[in-house]
This record gives sequence, structure tokens and C-alpha cells, in this order.
Amino acid sequence: MTAWKSDIEIAQSTEMWPIEKVAEKIGISSDDLEFYGKYKAKLNYNKLAAGKEDKAKLVLVTAITPTPAGEGKTTTVVGLSDALNRIGKKTIMALREPSLGPVFGVKGGAAGGGYAQVVPMEDINLHFTGDFHAIGAANNLLAAMIDNHIFHGNALGIDCRRITWKRVVDMNDRQLRNIVCGIGGRVNGVPREDGYDITVASEIMAILCLSNSISDLKQRLASIIIGYTRDEQPITAGMLHAEGAMAALLKDAINPNLVQTLEHNPALIHGGPFANIAHGCNSVMATKLAMKLADYVVTEAGFGADLGAEKFINIKCRKAGLKPSAVVIVATVKALKMHGGVAKTDLAGKNVEALERGLPNLLKHIENVTQVYGLPAVVAINKFPTDDAEELELIEKKCKELGVNVALSDVWGQGGAGGEALAKEVVRLAEEGENNFHLLYPDEMPIAEKINTIVTKVYGGDGITLSPAAAKEIKKLEDLGFGNLPVCMAKTQYSFSDDAAKLGRPTGFTVTIRNVKVAAGAGFIVALTGDIMTMPGLPKVPSAEKIDMDENGKISGLF
Repeated sequence: MTAWKSDIEIAQSTEMWPIEKVAEKIGISSDDLEFYGKYKAKLNYNKLAAGKEDKAKLVLVTAITPTPAGEGKTTTVVGLSDALNRIGKKTIMALREPSLGPVFGVKGGAAGGGYAQVVPMEDINLHFTGDFHAIGAANNLLAAMIDNHIFHGNALGIDCRRITWKRVVDMNDRQLRNIVCGIGGRVNGVPREDGYDITVASEIMAILCLSNSISDLKQRLASIIIGYTRDEQPITAGMLHAEGAMAALLKDAINPNLVQTLEHNPALIHGGPFANIAHGCNSVMATKLAMKLADYVVTEAGFGADLGAEKFINIKCRKAGLKPSAVVIVATVKALKMHGGVAKTDLAGKNVEALERGLPNLLKHIENVTQVYGLPAVVAINKFPTDDAEELELIEKKCKELGVNVALSDVWGQGGAGGEALAKEVVRLAEEGENNFHLLYPDEMPIAEKINTIVTKVYGGDGITLSPAAAKEIKKLEDLGFGNLPVCMAKTQYSFSDDAAKLGRPTGFTVTIRNVKVAAGAGFIVALTGDIMTMPGLPKVPSAEKIDMDENGKISGLF
């Protein structure tokens, strides 16, 4: 099998199975499917999960600190899931849904690549089953109810200067980061400053992904803090009586989506918080449903292990009671050479010296997974034709010094067949590997100490610097009773530090916390570092310029 076609051409040349045939592989009848056309369906979590145990072994796929294009983590998830099915393990993958922001921006879609993709690729990357639109509608309904309450007398005493709830749209649009609304005269509202986030940064996205039932969803929605009064008292969505209508908008969105791989294996794709500004994992309900229906579940957490895996463990596993059985750390020779100081334009050529300089980045991620969290791990080298045998041997040698095996993964070029070696090592680790899983910090640790623990233990930094605003906000949140919540770091994905230019395994740095905020409905504290934006912008030449559709409705240019 030779992957000479583009991702979308490969996806479009594959004959998909009707989704009910895919569902049969995991014991789901067509009566339990809510169809979205021939190849997509929603699954009723309450009905299908009732009375079933979480029996599957959970495999987390994470990565080294990535390049802007990513290192093939989603591709690895898809290929590994296909490979596990090929070697006789009943496997379901659980992935996040793509945001339109990166689809039209610089990174592209999130349906895998080459011969390790989920399909229908175009639908998954463009609107899918409408979950993100429902989340955006619920978010913006709450925003409208806030301003409506103020317009009609403001009985709750909301301070217009202390409103923390923003509107959202699922698009990269820097123009909307800061706006003035309510202008144009008295009948058009109360003038104030406002702004937009991208939909995946909405707290409602995090809430949907961490909820375990409709009643839990409603309780979390009611707990959202939208702002404060002049005397610093929090105002919640529940005080505005908004949670019922918001939940109604999410009635269908709360249920996981079923699609298939190119090899016709089942994939649950649900939810999509970014990992640099949110917690970066697919929904608890999709993961748990998959664990009730399969023997193995393969899932992923966004960006490098310092972001996605840290949050998967310390937020998702903590809240949902999950325990990974094995971890796959995806790396590429190119990215390791970049961490060794090679320019992005020169990564294809052999450079063992640069590779050796960049290897500490991978080794730190391995140490975090195996020593900080106590989990068995394997390194998956996402194979490229330019990879050199001497470079690959060096990676294997250094990883084995830490007691971790390396498996070459050619799932992009060969699909599941190219991932069988990785699959066998994953099975060995899951069934025989030493697993001493533990969380990074206890609930009762003070907020600043939790942040400091993440920075020193996971990032390898010397500590944190709290801005006066952050120190003040931490004290206020602890006084309000939020001190026992886990921390969600909003940090660049391109470095262990808060400086994207510090590649490799930097040392001797501190991380500046410019502010913190509470996501009371989601159940975590967000620590803001650097210049992380909750509303990205488009690049000079966005991917949107290459996407097109012919007169027959066939889409091109997606990747």
C-alpha cells in the first residue's frame, strides 16, 4: 500500500460501510442508533451504558513537544486502534472532534492521515453532527441572558466591568478578541466592553466533556460563574435560571458520535477542548461508553505530554475515576532534530548530532509518564521516508536506558498493518507492565502549590512567579471555597516553559502566572501564562485559501 495520494483523496477513495454494520462489531443494533445520514450516528449513552462495567484497558496516546504541524498523534491513535483489531483485540478509539479554527488556519483537520484516518473525513472536519454549534448556541444564550438581565434593571447587581463570560464562535478571528457592544442608543442594550473566545475554549465545551449524565450536566451549567457584583460576590448561570434552556440546546450534543476508520473499525468522536487553553481530552461519556463495549480503548490528549497527558491524568482521570493501562508517546525524528536546533526547513537531512541534542525533550516526557505518574510506556516513532537508520538506533538506545521500548509506526503509509509491532508492545504493557499509577497532587493542596508542582515536576522549571493580579485572584478563589479544584494550565504547546522559543528540555526557568480564573462548572482552576489566546487568529496564508468544492459537491484541499 503506497500513500501517494493526499489525505482527502485517500479518504474519498475508500468505500465506507453503512454505520449500522460498524455498530454491529461492538454489539450495537440499528435500533440504538440515531442516524446522521448513512455513515454517522449518535449513541444514547444512558441506554447503552446502563448496567455495564468499565472492562476495557485504557491506552493513552500522547506526544513529545510538537512542531506546528503536529507529530501524528491522531494518526497514531487511528492506526493503533486498527492494528489492535488486526491482532484480535476488540478495540474502540475515542477522539476529540476537530475545531473549524485549525481546519481553516494552519494545522488542518483532526481525522488522522494517510491510511490511518476516520471517515467521512470531510464531515468530521466540517460541522460533523453539529455538536460545536450546539455548544456555541448554549454559550451565547447565556451571554444574551446576562446582558438582558442588566438591561431590565440588573436585580442581581452584576458589575458590568466584572463580567467574565464571553461570546464564542468556532473560527479563528482575532478581530473579535475585544469588542464594544450595546451601543446605538438605549433600546440596544447597555454599552460595555466584551469579547469572543473560540468555541473550544468555552467552559461549556469542558463541561460537556467532563459530565457523566444529564443531571450532572445541568448542575455544572448552573455552577458557571459569569461575573461578580461590585462587592466581589460571584454570579452564576443558575442565578439567571439559564441552565435548563442551555441543557435543552445540548440534548443531542451530549451523546457520543460513532464513525469508522478506513478499515471499518468503530470510532467514538465527541467533544473537543484545546489542550493549551483547556483540558484537551474527548468526553468522559465517550471514553466510558467505549470502555463498556470493548476490550481495549485507545484515546488521545492534545499536544505534548506536558499539556494533554498532564490534564488527562490530573483532571479527567481524577474526576472520572479512570486509570490508564499503558501510554504511547509519539515522536518524530524531524521534531527531535528541531529541538536540537535545526531550522524547520532543514529537518529532512541526516543530522545525528542535532538529534542527540533534541533527545532530552523526549526523555523528559518519558520520565514524566513512567516516574511522575508511574505508568508503563512505549515510544512510537511516526515513520517518515527521510528517517535514517543511525538516527533511529540512537533513539532506541536512549529510550531503553530509561526502560522504555521503541516501536516504529508506519500507520500513515500502511494503516493497521504498519502498527502491529506497536500494538503488540501496547498489549504487553497493558497486560504485564508495572503500573503504579498516581495523581500529581492531592485535592487539598493550595492552588499556588499545585501550579508550582506542575511547573517543577512536569515542566522541569525552578518554580513560578505570581503576578499581583494572580496572587489576589488565588486568595479570592480559595476564600470562595474553590481551593480544592485541580489546575488547568493555559500555556504554549511549543515548549516545556512558558516561552515558545525555549525548545528541547529547558532548565533554569520560572513560569509567570499572569492571572487565574475559575471554571466552576467544569471543576478546575485555569492558570494563564504567557500570551496564550483564547481566540486565535488566522495565519498570513490560511488553509482556507486551499479548500474548494466542485459543482458536484466534492470537497478538495482539506488535510
